[in-house]
Amino acid sequence: MLNCQRDAFQLPADAHYLNCAYMSPLMRRVEDAGVEGIRRKRNPADVHPADFFDEVNRVRGLFAQLIQAGDATRVAVVPSVSYGLTAAARNLPLEAGQSVVVAAGQMPSNVYCWRRVAAERQGVVRTVAAPVEGDRTFTEAILDAIDERTAVVALGTVHWFDGRRFDIEAIADRVRDVGANLVLDGTQSVGAMAFDVERIRPAAIVAACYKWLLGPYSVTLAWYGPEMDGGVPLEEAWLARPGSDDFARLAEYQDDFRPGAARYDVGETANFALMPMARAGLEQLLEWSVEEIAAYCGRLTAEIVRAAEELGYAVADPRERSPHIIGVRLRSAAKGEALRDALTARNVQVSVRGDAIRISPNVYNDLDDVAALVGALEEAVGWEGRGA
Repeated sequence: MLNCQRDAFQLPADAHYLNCAYMSPLMRRVEDAGVEGIRRKRNPADVHPADFFDEVNRVRGLFAQLIQAGDATRVAVVPSVSYGLTAAARNLPLEAGQSVVVAAGQMPSNVYCWRRVAAERQGVVRTVAAPVEGDRTFTEAILDAIDERTAVVALGTVHWFDGRRFDIEAIADRVRDVGANLVLDGTQSVGAMAFDVERIRPAAIVAACYKWLLGPYSVTLAWYGPEMDGGVPLEEAWLARPGSDDFARLAEYQDDFRPGAARYDVGETANFALMPMARAGLEQLLEWSVEEIAAYCGRLTAEIVRAAEELGYAVADPRERSPHIIGVRLRSAAKGEALRDALTARNVQVSVRGDAIRISPNVYNDLDDVAALVGALEEAVGWEGRGA
């Protein structure tokens, strides 16, 4: 059983940072890897052609292992989720009159690219609202929206507002039934929840490194399925071409690309500071194991849910809860102001997303952080009166 790993990070002793869904703190080993990478450029004579490829390929392999993918060549290195999703949007089929199904309020990176291609191809973006009342889940509403006119279903693996979990396996099965493609933004779960790419078989899953992958900003990893083979990349990177490791022959231009997803790589993938940082974060996740991380976070969020419900706050249906992100919904604007003041007074960091206070612990948190948060929840209720 995984214990608290706060010593692996450098958070202030008095900080109750429950906000990994915003940005993870930097691990010591990730920081050290970045500093070492920066220092390498002190003497460029020590940077050899193989160094442009070896670290990147290690990162591809580690990410493939994390998402249980057998083929690391299907992993592309891109600078952002929007970049990775736009590559998918530009290359997957969408005909006039067909739809792209999205969830209401999902991350803009997974909306704007679909709005553009739908407008260009006379398609439709179909937005599914979250059920407000009754026994229906968000997943059930999405399943109902998928029909024979659906070309793409584009979702987060969990909803970024409150961690509400979609039944991705059920959605993937339905997507295959109608002959559509599934495109996933895994940023808010990959690294904190297990994901089996061979079981889900999306056309693409994209995950930024700076949250649950415990890595640097400006590195995102994308796995692209066979549906993306032979597509047109967003840029013509020379490192993505066969033979590009032979610098003496780079002017012998190649129109082909290296096998797999390398065609979708951003230029300058071999960033000598960021790639070692991404590698160090992925290595640590695999050492801890995603299953253990999920179980550890789940123990903390279970305590938060129990206290929040006792105090009268609204939380997600148990069928839709993620182990690592919990949304606490407020009953009134006045309570919201009181809660923000109480959180600030206790140095508790969370996020406001939509109408929810989003709470997202990771392995550097413990029950002291939970107690500080619960104290703020109690104080906010007390200012309005319990049961109000």
